Amino acid sequence: MAVPKKRTSKSKSKMRKANWKHKAYFSAKKSLSLAKSLLTGKSNSFIYIDIDGDNIKKD
Repeated sequence: MAVPKKRTSKSKSKMRKANWKHKAYFSAKKSLSLAKSLLTGKSNSFIYIDIDGDNIKKD
């Protein structure tokens, strides 16, 4: 006979949700920082293809 599973506590589900939001915040912050460094031209560890000349640039 099937038995219902125990209910997850509110604190546990809130911790999981906060952790998920925390990871999303830091990945957004990192991508924004990378975009800013590419625009200023100060990036040292990112390789991309230049659309105008089809040359590989290392900024």
